[in-house]
Amino acid sequence: MPGYSGADLERWEPEPDKRPGRTAFQRDRARLLHSAALRRLAGKTQVVTPGVSGQAWDASPRTRLTHSLECAQVGRELGAALGCDPDLVEVACLAHDLGHPPFGHNGERALDEVAADCGGFEGNAQSLRLLTRIEPKRFRTDPETGEPTSVGLNLTRAALDAATKYPWPRGGHPTDPTSPKFGVYEDDLPVFHWLRQGAPPAGTCFEAQVMDWADDVAYSVHDVEDGLHAGHLDPAMLLAEPERREVFAVAASRYAPGADPAELAEALDRLLDQEWWPHGYDGSALAQARLKDATSQLIGRFCQAAEEATRAAYGTGRLTRYAARLVVPGPVRLECAVLKAVADRYVMQRADQERLRAEQRVVIAELADALIARAPHGLDPQFRALFATAAADGDDAARLRVIVDQIASLTDASARSLRARLTAPR
Repeated sequence: MPGYSGADLERWEPEPDKRPGRTAFQRDRARLLHSAALRRLAGKTQVVTPGVSGQAWDASPRTRLTHSLECAQVGRELGAALGCDPDLVEVACLAHDLGHPPFGHNGERALDEVAADCGGFEGNAQSLRLLTRIEPKRFRTDPETGEPTSVGLNLTRAALDAATKYPWPRGGHPTDPTSPKFGVYEDDLPVFHWLRQGAPPAGTCFEAQVMDWADDVAYSVHDVEDGLHAGHLDPAMLLAEPERREVFAVAASRYAPGADPAELAEALDRLLDQEWWPHGYDGSALAQARLKDATSQLIGRFCQAAEEATRAAYGTGRLTRYAARLVVPGPVRLECAVLKAVADRYVMQRADQERLRAEQRVVIAELADALIARAPHGLDPQFRALFATAAADGDDAARLRVIVDQIASLTDASARSLRARLTAPR
């Protein structure tokens, strides 16, 4: 495979090919597509909760699954244009949200509190745990116990590395030790060290950078699209000065730290000045088509800018692994940040959303309390066995981690259902 070494194609547990002629990364992609973890993303909200809008034209909003599929399409094409193996980039994009618990980032924060005594919780670290331990596909014999031990999907080293957005443990951020972002739990460090062989400390591979930008592009554009479909966003508000200032404040605090308001205003105005920008939306077929065209134009604009800037820096050859860094022009990053801020301000900051988030945190907390008190009752068979092993070892942290893994594996609906069942009066 051009651009990739034999070490890139190695698996944590060696296994023979099932069918000659299929590449290692094609096998990785197939494993992701057929995984239960990917299917469960269909039951996890992206931004707009299905069925809660009163607008007659509210189209079916995106879930974590549809976002992951769209991110994969964006990343696959951008990666291929830059010389990456397209299947490898698609694997990284499909895997990037697998570790999200019920209720997205809100559930992530709630589970981090629950998991305080076993190393915390982080969606990206949970993704690695799913890929290498939880999702049942391949097993190996433990050299110490002789027992079969799951190695998850047993993806290639390059695929696991490409799916790793934050290649450090908690507190290991290269410039900010207090950052809540990290990519591996302490008890997953052995496979993490294996997959990072030959990688620079805290540096992400080129395919992971393509995945990260594809994720930014997909959710910044599509969250605004979903906000318009659901009737939460009136494009005319982006012309009003008080509203603009609020959007720029959100962008500078969350998505473009330290950015000057004047730069953010220029970024927004560049988008508003495009002839395809949706200045109105009434839900008609024509308006939907125009909005879809704007979505396509934005994705093309952001990806083409990155492709051209990266090619200008590194030339026309294959760009893979650690041979290059993705270059995204500053003005384009600001345009993307402004779109994220628009969705944040008008969709996520709605009063009803804050009430919903508070209720979701209660669901997670009560579910965790019930499982801690009653486990192994309430655990799926897979997690019940792991809990029994941890209990036999007298390992309280391991028992808590199993409960956290169980909760993280649930969909929004199944989390509510399990909580109701475990907390119902007996």
